[in-house]
Amino acid sequence: MEGVATYFLSNFTRLEMPPAGDDKSPAANGAGDGYSKVLQGRYELGRVLGRGASSKVYCARDARTGAHVAVRQGHPKAAAAALPPMSLARGGRRGAEVRGAGGRRAPPRARPPARGGAPRRPHHPLHRLYLVLELARGGSVLSALDGRGGGHYDEPAARRLFVQLASAVAHAHSLDVFHRDVKSENLLLDERGDLRFTDFGLSTFTDADQQLGATDGLAATHCGSSAYVAPEILLKRRYDAGKADVWSCGVVLFVLTAGYLPFNDGNLMAMYRKICAAKFRCPKWCSPELRSLIGRMLDRNPIPVSRLVKSSITLGSNKMGACHHSV
Repeated sequence: MEGVATYFLSNFTRLEMPPAGDDKSPAANGAGDGYSKVLQGRYELGRVLGRGASSKVYCARDARTGAHVAVRQGHPKAAAAALPPMSLARGGRRGAEVRGAGGRRAPPRARPPARGGAPRRPHHPLHRLYLVLELARGGSVLSALDGRGGGHYDEPAARRLFVQLASAVAHAHSLDVFHRDVKSENLLLDERGDLRFTDFGLSTFTDADQQLGATDGLAATHCGSSAYVAPEILLKRRYDAGKADVWSCGVVLFVLTAGYLPFNDGNLMAMYRKICAAKFRCPKWCSPELRSLIGRMLDRNPIPVSRLVKSSITLGSNKMGACHHSV
C-alpha cells in the first residue's frame, strides 16, 4: 500500500508570505519570462487554473528545475485545509493546527518578549499561504468524461480508475482521515491518466468529533455535494463518515460507467427522495458484477471500505491489466 499515498496531493512545499508590502525581496513581486509574479525567487506564477470560494490555483514554473507545478493561493486556514491531514493522523496528535512537510507546525502568531531575556524576533502574521503542489495535467475526471465519446468510460477503464480511488480512500481511512466530499470534480488525472485525490477542505478525522464531545464515533457536520452525499446526511442525522465516503464512491463509480448521476432529477427535493430511498437504475451496458458492486455501495449500510478495495480489484481482474501495477 506504500504507493497509494501518491494518489493524494504529493510532495508539497509551503510558502508563508507576510502581508503585502512587508516583503522587501524584489523577487517576490517581480516578473520574468512572461510570468506575472515570482514567489521567493523560485516559483513563477502563470495563468489561473481555477478559483474557489477562498483560494485560487495557478499554473507555475519552478525556476530551479524548469518543472511545471500548481500553486494554490489562499488564506492560511482555507489553503491548508485543502491538504490531507495525514501528518496529523500519523503523528498521534490531532489538533486544529495543520502541519507542513516534515511534520513542522504552522508558525505561531507574534509572541511577547521572553522574561529576562532578549526580545523574540517578531513573526509576521500570515496574510496568505501558497501551497506548491503537483500539477495534474489531465484535468478532472468530470472534464475527462465530458470529452469522451458517449460521455462515459468503458468498464475496464472505469474499473482501473476506481481501484485507485478505492485504494486512496482506504488508505485515508486507515489514518483515521475521512474526506466527506468525494466527487468527480475532486478527482484529477496526471499525464498518464492515473488518479490524484484532491481537496480535503471538508475532511475530518476520528478525534475531531471526540474533541467536540462526541463519544459514539459519529460525525455531526452535514456537508458534501448534494448529488453525492449519503441519505443520513440529507436527513440531518449523526453519521459514520467512513460509510458516507463509501456511498460517495458508489456515486463516482456509477458516473464513470454511466456518464450521468444515479439520482439525477431537475427537482432538488425529488433527487433527495431518490437518494434517501436509494432508488437508481444502472445503464444496460453495465455488467452484472459491476451492478452488484454499485448496489453494495449505494446502500444504507454499504460495504466496508476494506472489502471495497478487494472487490474492486477482483471485479473484472482479467480485463484490468496494468491497474494492478498502480495499487
